[in-house]
Amino acid sequence: MKESIKTNDAPQAIGPYNQGIITSQFIFLSGQIPFDLKGNLISDDIKKQTLQCLTNLENILKTKKLDKSCIVKTTIFLKDMNDFTLMNEEYSKFFNDTIYPARSTVEVSRLPKDVKIEIEAIAIIG
Repeated sequence: MKESIKTNDAPQAIGPYNQGIITSQFIFLSGQIPFDLKGNLISDDIKKQTLQCLTNLENILKTKKLDKSCIVKTTIFLKDMNDFTLMNEEYSKFFNDTIYPARSTVEVSRLPKDVKIEIEAIAIIG
């Protein structure tokens, strides 16, 4: 079983991919960049960009009546590892009332639309 997820409560895909894919046990969420619903960059501030990426991920989950507590793994792509501490502060606040997901963080040379951060996630169903 494989089903796509599409919502207007998160920025639309900017390429040939889905916002998410549901399988029998997992939801794979495509990387989210810090854009609002109109496709505009929300800020140049890494903390605000981090929160927007995470909010976009949660908004996609809400289409299936799930929330951030279902996220079991995230991968964070940072343009500059010097932003790690500030990103981590915002990330910690966002997941503070849940079990923190497993996580990988990597520095990359460039991200879509030249944003500072992109976050993808895997969530469980149920």
